[in-house]
Amino acid sequence: MSSDDLKMWLTRACAAAGLLLCAFVLGCAGHEARTLQFRTALDEGHPKGAIAAINKELEVDHDTDLPKELQGDNALLVLDRATIQQSLAQFDRSETDFQAADKAIDMLDLSHNAADTIGKYMFSDSAGKYQAPPYEKLLINTLNMVNYLEQANLEGARVEARRLGVLHTYFREKLKDESNPVLGLGGFLAGLTFEKSGEPDEALRWYDAALAHKGFATLGPSIRSVLADGSFRTPRLTAIEKELPPPPKLGENEGEIILIAGYGRVPHKIPKRVPIGLALTYFAWAISPTDAATANRLAAQGLVTWVNYPSLAPSQGEYAMPVATVDGANVSLEEAVNVSAAVRREWEKIEGSIVASAITRMITRAVAGEGIRRAGGSGDGAIIGLIASLATQATLTALDTPDTRSWETLPARISIARIRVPAGRHMVELNARGVMRQQAVDVPKAGFRVVSLMALR
Repeated sequence: MSSDDLKMWLTRACAAAGLLLCAFVLGCAGHEARTLQFRTALDEGHPKGAIAAINKELEVDHDTDLPKELQGDNALLVLDRATIQQSLAQFDRSETDFQAADKAIDMLDLSHNAADTIGKYMFSDSAGKYQAPPYEKLLINTLNMVNYLEQANLEGARVEARRLGVLHTYFREKLKDESNPVLGLGGFLAGLTFEKSGEPDEALRWYDAALAHKGFATLGPSIRSVLADGSFRTPRLTAIEKELPPPPKLGENEGEIILIAGYGRVPHKIPKRVPIGLALTYFAWAISPTDAATANRLAAQGLVTWVNYPSLAPSQGEYAMPVATVDGANVSLEEAVNVSAAVRREWEKIEGSIVASAITRMITRAVAGEGIRRAGGSGDGAIIGLIASLATQATLTALDTPDTRSWETLPARISIARIRVPAGRHMVELNARGVMRQQAVDVPKAGFRVVSLMALR
């Protein structure tokens, strides 16, 4: 090979390697870049600006428009928009977005070959159909129930409750796991839905499921008031029946107000870069001895120095205290679910496997590149081999970027209250994180109204 040919080849190879490395960097930051504008708008208290930013990313003109394709990031952006629509009390638009996103998003199934599934999901599938962790999938139906209950649409709420029931059955029978705390809130809302629909046994089944996850005080009177009308019993329900006296039935001129306050935002995914030695130390329990030895050898040769993988950013605003009043009187709100804690708990279950997968992939890149470099031999071949090695590693890196997608507009915590009031008009005020909703509601005789606030900042 002539000197000029060698220079031309080296220039092209370096350019190709540089482009691939740029693709890797952009890939790591891609989803975060798409969501930064709406997250910033929410932080500044401008939810309408956040929706405008999402619409721009979706390439749609109006809040009611859906993108032509609901694949990849678009399904998640519609899901983010659904929560923001809900925070603006645009419940009909929110329910449309929730329904569209629900059809486009599958749940991540870790019941078989968990390590392989995590590796594929967290890295190479970043451009494909988004797969939600269990708490996200449960919250789609749970929060959409809030939309229907706000509009006193029990038929729509029952549909969402039954969809939640399918997931609940899947958790119980296939995964042998009913521990997800989101089921506490979902169970309460589904129980309320069926109670107000005149289906006491179905209500009791859901209240019992909620009681298994969260023993909040609101549940006791709710359950006790339905026990007299239904025949379904479990040890938990029987214990409540014995411990609590039955509350008086709603009077002819009484009704109920149910308050729901979500506030803050859950930790979203971010790309993380740590020294290989630190990763091998912190996650030694998850890394095979063979991979650990290979990684240490490559690190000693200077072939690998850093590990890139998805991680969690801090949650936001989860320690705020929401305030509620009805007709100027304070109402005590009780936490129904700490969503941020559920996010962190689910992440801790798989973080070690994620890092182990990142290290395995890093080793594959380094070994492939080193093999090509050695095959180049000496002289011009050695230089060509070096560049080919860099290009190979860059290619494998660019095709294997961490997936940082997540549902970023989920409230960090959700609290509830349920109170009896005289039938008629009442003024409700909910306040959290500097966001306030004042709502006049007309409570029908023996009926109910739901008022919610989602302060996503």
